[in-house]
Amino acid sequence: MTINIQYIKMPTSEAMSEYVEKKLQKLAEKYDWIIRAEVSFKMENNVYGKGNICEIELSIPGPKLFAATTDATFEAAAKETILDLERQLKKRKAKMTTH
Repeated sequence: MTINIQYIKMPTSEAMSEYVEKKLQKLAEKYDWIIRAEVSFKMENNVYGKGNICEIELSIPGPKLFAATTDATFEAAAKETILDLERQLKKRKAKMTTH
């Protein structure tokens, strides 16, 4: 699986890149048909303090999967986004095995 990480309107972070890559590698071990992951981190000015956005798009056979989360920290946003993608992957796998 190829992982491409972008930081939009913010400085890059090696620690964040390593964190996301580790989490996505675990997902790739479980679902070996994932081809590529496109990860975007964005910072947004938000009065409620939840302006850290993580968006992940997974390329898999068939339609792509996409999830985005806004949270107080990038780590929390990335964790929630990956959990959301895992739910989508479980649904897709269930559909694939019934046919």
